[in-house]
Amino acid sequence: MFYSIDVQQLILPEGSDTIYAVGLLGSSRFDVYQLDVKSGELLKHNSMFFPAGFSGDLSFVSEGMAMAVDFTETVLVSVLFRDGQISFHKTHVSQLIPGFSGPAVTLPSKIPGTFILKTGSSVHFIKVINEGKLIVVGQVGHTDAVSDALSLPEDQQGFALVQQGDGKIFLTVKLGDDWTTNLIDDTVQMDHQRGLVHKVFLNTYVRTDRSNGFRVLIVMEDHSLLLLQQGEIVWSREDGLASIIDVKASELPVEKDGVSVAKVEHNLFEWLKGHLLKLKGTLMIATPDDVVAIQKIRLQSSEKSKMTRDRNGFRKLLIVLTRSGKVFALHTGDGRIVWSLLLKSLRKSETCENPRGVSLHQWQDPHHHALDENPSVLVVGRCGQGLDSAGVFSIVDTYTGKESYHVGPTHSIAHVIPLPFTDSREQRLHLLLDANRQGHLYPRTAEALGIFQHDLGNVYWYSAETDNGVLRGHGVQKNCVLEVADDYCFGTRDLWSIVFPSESEKIAATATTSSNEVVHTQAKVTADQEVMYKYISKNLLFLATVSPKAVGPIGSVTPDESSLVVYVIDTVTGRILHRMTHHGSQGPVNAVFSENWIVYHYFNLRAHRYEMSVIEIYDQARAENKDVLKLVFGAHNLTSPITAYSRPEVFTKSQSYFFTHSLKTIAVTLTAKGITSKQILLGTIGDQVLALDKRFLDPRRTVNPTQAEKEEGIIPLTDSIPIIPQSYVTHALKVEALRGIVTVPAKLESTTLVFAYGVDLFFTRLAPSRTYDSLTEDFSYALLLLTIVGLIVAIFVTWVWSEKKDLQDKWR
Repeated sequence: MFYSIDVQQLILPEGSDTIYAVGLLGSSRFDVYQLDVKSGELLKHNSMFFPAGFSGDLSFVSEGMAMAVDFTETVLVSVLFRDGQISFHKTHVSQLIPGFSGPAVTLPSKIPGTFILKTGSSVHFIKVINEGKLIVVGQVGHTDAVSDALSLPEDQQGFALVQQGDGKIFLTVKLGDDWTTNLIDDTVQMDHQRGLVHKVFLNTYVRTDRSNGFRVLIVMEDHSLLLLQQGEIVWSREDGLASIIDVKASELPVEKDGVSVAKVEHNLFEWLKGHLLKLKGTLMIATPDDVVAIQKIRLQSSEKSKMTRDRNGFRKLLIVLTRSGKVFALHTGDGRIVWSLLLKSLRKSETCENPRGVSLHQWQDPHHHALDENPSVLVVGRCGQGLDSAGVFSIVDTYTGKESYHVGPTHSIAHVIPLPFTDSREQRLHLLLDANRQGHLYPRTAEALGIFQHDLGNVYWYSAETDNGVLRGHGVQKNCVLEVADDYCFGTRDLWSIVFPSESEKIAATATTSSNEVVHTQAKVTADQEVMYKYISKNLLFLATVSPKAVGPIGSVTPDESSLVVYVIDTVTGRILHRMTHHGSQGPVNAVFSENWIVYHYFNLRAHRYEMSVIEIYDQARAENKDVLKLVFGAHNLTSPITAYSRPEVFTKSQSYFFTHSLKTIAVTLTAKGITSKQILLGTIGDQVLALDKRFLDPRRTVNPTQAEKEEGIIPLTDSIPIIPQSYVTHALKVEALRGIVTVPAKLESTTLVFAYGVDLFFTRLAPSRTYDSLTEDFSYALLLLTIVGLIVAIFVTWVWSEKKDLQDKWR
């Protein structure tokens, strides 16, 4: 009805059944919608154009009046909207404020009958009386935020002013009718990494002496919250972590100097004493004092929170980018914030008025230079909502949290392609594509340019135009043709395109394999000793389309009008390797692509249930490599070169199963060598994470598997996937407003690290095939030592007895 309107206020007059939705269409039309509260029916719509245009938001001073600044930012506009009539009245700011030179901006606040106007370094409080007459009732210096009015005893109203400067917050609370008296005038020290004050909320409480005290809640630029009371910060919350955009994992520093046992336990006596206490605890003979001492030793020897790498790869840093443009480093051991950085490049400025973070990418991950170089991440952002907005990016050191390099605003950044090349400093090369389809190479060094030009012909990518229903493949060509020569700018060319018919198909979802996924083996041995070769390619794309009528919510279309079509496409050649249609199905579609298989989730309208389907792709060209003699004498094609331009001989296996839950997101576990069995991580509509064994989604499942198939691990076929309560990774907890799941391989092959984020954060370790390569944390080394000592004593005693018996036998 009015979805394109920027609704700025909803007004419900007291005792009325009509609600007013007031807002702007564009910058020059004022709209008022009257709706019935009970039925939602549109009763009346009024609108009126203001030729000069509005600048900024409206400030509402009463139920029928709003104030705004015109496009020139020098004229105040009073907007009256009563009884279905709209009228505008202009007042030059210079008539109210002598010496005004502009610009003027209204500040958001709700003080009855009053609005706030900011001009230069001053803030003016202007009262509206007698149907539009304006009077300046107060003036203060530079103010960052003003609270809404708070009702106080004796029919008074108070509000809070917050000013900021030199790492301090200056808080003032005034009465609405007394501008000379300050109820509160406090100064509070503040972390400069929180940015500017965005909003302030005032509350009151009764002190023990029956006087009124005030609490002030402040929302900062980084979306953190501060509660101020009696001149101190009572508590603070990093609520910016509730709006995470992207996540990357980083290693911790290497422990350069070895730490001896004596240094950890202070001396050998303490070391022995600690293990004796642990042994007493294991044998349940410890006294209460011993139990306290054991707990203290365990806390002191805990390695979870150390800031160095561990041999199993469990301790890492999670680098997260939030919507406010702040980057955090979270320690996986205890979840603490190691450092945080509010990026200057993602803060509002004259050159970048509407900054927003877009993505994180691994910039440098040193292995050979781990002792000399620190890992770093690339933070990419834009100065607007559109892909053609100016781009900004920064490089942040993941150990220290310092910004080592930043660029912007610069060319637009529509897409970021991490390239599989690194320079001598192990910096990963990135190609940043702008809205004009030109590629910009970073880092801008001669070495990086030489590496990129050497493999120029092997760089491919794809783009999906969802609105137009077009999938395109692209490649790199010669340098850009610009007025000023740029050796690091490259033109692009279209290699192929697939146009989906707009009357029957609309792109719903895409999925590709993870760039850091490791595949242990290409061969899969079946129960009858046959070998199937997985079709492994980093260039494969899974794409799902739905009928245009089925784009809406579930149930908005009949089964006969809806269909879901899935494709597996080679992004180098544009060749469609597999296509399958699910009649009577619709989205939303959630998919994950790993190794040679795809799992996707959708809704079956005919069965009125959700479904999950699996597709496995195998290489038919290598199917003849089953003879051992051929492998011995080299008569095989396993080592023959592979090119995407040769027509692949593939075959697929697929199967569908009913599933109980609706999903928000889907992911798959990753391990260091790819040996461990896979688990599919499902983010359910109930904001929980469910770990589903990949064997439940094996397309080779049959109703009555043979004994050999059972030994292989194939589960008997059922029409639906069972939900095992113990498979919930989050147990009884919920990750409110779950948005994403990230998996990171540990050094220990059996274990993967899982991070789920939404309004809440959740981290855990998973062992899909159990911890077959390590001992558990609660393993009793003391009991093992006692057992070994006991066996040695037993061996010695039996040896003595045996010697005595032999001697007695000889004397007989």
